[in-house]
Amino acid sequence: MLHRHRELCERAVDPLEIAAGLEAHGITDRTAARFRHRDVFSLAEELYARSPRGEHPAARPGPGRAPAGAPAFRGFGCALLPGAFAFGAAALAPAWAGPVAVAVTVAALVWPGRTAGGRFPYAAHLLAAALVGWAAHRHGAALAVGLALAVAPGHLAAAAFAAGARSRLGGSRALEDFADRARPLLVAAVAVFTAAAAGAAALAGAALPVAVPLALLLFLTRLLLRHGAHRGPVGAALALALVPVPAAAIAAAAGLLVHAVLALSRASAHARP
Repeated sequence: MLHRHRELCERAVDPLEIAAGLEAHGITDRTAARFRHRDVFSLAEELYARSPRGEHPAARPGPGRAPAGAPAFRGFGCALLPGAFAFGAAALAPAWAGPVAVAVTVAALVWPGRTAGGRFPYAAHLLAAALVGWAAHRHGAALAVGLALAVAPGHLAAAAFAAGARSRLGGSRALEDFADRARPLLVAAVAVFTAAAAGAAALAGAALPVAVPLALLLFLTRLLLRHGAHRGPVGAALALALVPVPAAAIAAAAGLLVHAVLALSRASAHARP
């Protein structure tokens, strides 16, 4: 096991990284039992203890690394920009407020996030751009402004979920235990964001039945892409939302939420990038 996953074990900064990586490779608690361990976390602790890492650069903290809070503050500051640009454009020049709001909202989906591998890595982002542009064309610039204003609370909800899931990963002793802890956290993050998106839509003057499902769909898209989930369900949900019927966005958001509950309750979704 150590030889097979040598690179993972040597690059890991703690046993939790190994546990998440093992799960991503299909190792379950039942597999760990064959190695005389009660669960994947216990197996990861032994692999971490047996792995040499003194020479590996990833195992040593960099001398000039910025404080942990600095990236968080920078990230939140950047998350405020889409709403500020869109709201300012709507106040000053209604003719081009919609395109500006669409551009900054889609830009927020791309940053920050993991680089997707495989073929067509940015297909989901292109579909999201088409969805936001099509929605703004059909329902007016106010909708695009409302989606842009929802970026900041979406950033906070996503950051809180990631931090909470990471802390629960540390307190879990089995993969099922972590899943049971992570699911309520995700539901709470979605509920908080939905309320914030409704407030953003009301502030922008957008119709809530149209704006809130779209905002939730974009939030789940960003959350899933950020955590390295498979892009197929994300792309399918975005494509469904492009269908010009009122219930399409609601159905797409509901389906993607089910996928998010399943995908983000896995320990491997919360390994450090």
